Amino acid sequence: MKNLKTQGFVLLDVDVVALNNAGKSETTLNDNGVATKTITKNGQRYAYVSGQAWRYWWRESLQKNCGWKLSPVIRDSKIAYTNANPVEYADDDVFGYMRAATEIVKNDKGKEKKENITVTRVSPLKNSAIVSVASVTVTENWSSMARQEGDSVPYSKQEYSAVMKGMFSLDLMMVGTFSNYNKTGYMNLSEALKKEAVEKGARETDDPFVCGQKLIRLDKATRVQRAVDTVKALKYISGGAMQTNNMGDVTPKFIVLATTNTGNHPFSHVASAKGAFEKTAQLNTDALKEVIEDYRDTFVGKIFIGKRTGFWDEENENLKALAEQYKDLVVLSTVNEAIDAYCEQIKNQMDE
Repeated sequence: MKNLKTQGFVLLDVDVVALNNAGKSETTLNDNGVATKTITKNGQRYAYVSGQAWRYWWRESLQKNCGWKLSPVIRDSKIAYTNANPVEYADDDVFGYMRAATEIVKNDKGKEKKENITVTRVSPLKNSAIVSVASVTVTENWSSMARQEGDSVPYSKQEYSAVMKGMFSLDLMMVGTFSNYNKTGYMNLSEALKKEAVEKGARETDDPFVCGQKLIRLDKATRVQRAVDTVKALKYISGGAMQTNNMGDVTPKFIVLATTNTGNHPFSHVASAKGAFEKTAQLNTDALKEVIEDYRDTFVGKIFIGKRTGFWDEENENLKALAEQYKDLVVLSTVNEAIDAYCEQIKNQMDE
């Protein structure tokens, strides 16, 4: 069983947005001022989108653009959970879940007792937050609701423009593959779900990393489709707060996709900030070359790099030179072409 992981790195380019809000603004006298999410590093301020928000956009795009039927969410008092059925629902499979539950069963003597049927799954898809590459100056803009009679109602919101970076990893071995032993994150299936999976064509196989344990694995076609859909959804992904007045395109303008045989994500620093107070974002092709050299033995197949025309066109020649230098390994194209070509690659990389 191949231990392969998709490693992805994306850059977004957004103007006058407030993609992820952080509640009431503390920098305005308006009672209904809204703050955007920022974080401080080395004394500088960076805008960011939480990893949870990115996952929400991703899941929604899989539903709207890839035809996924999302697992229903169940609310129980102060907790909420999905159906926790990765056999039927692809998002439970790819995004993971935790459902704590008990059921009443009868023992051999006919007496009823409570039995723990808690199931949890570590998500095969892991992602970072989306963070501005360079530090940002967040602007607090004043607005008002003035269509009604009488005084206008003022409010304010924080906005920014930025090139933003994010990274993700998809465990190709674990997509459509479920463990069933008593360890947090690894009790993926109840006995009933395990039986249902087998009845639907899943097979039992040895866990290559845990001696004596078995895995339940869906058929290859289903697993490949779920992995391909997950990556392809990036072409259509949309979302973010205040899209009515501050619409921003959150599809990647630059992307790197590669398969590795390790868990390390090597591309996190191929975009960096420069200049006074780290205000200017840049693509660091020297860092990209260094990653290719240092991790060359871990890459499986090609590295696909995609860039949208009009975004950082000054880097075109550097990227062409890099692709020529590593023509046996690197494929340079547009963003959507890179996504499609990488998806064709993983179709041949996922084993039975």
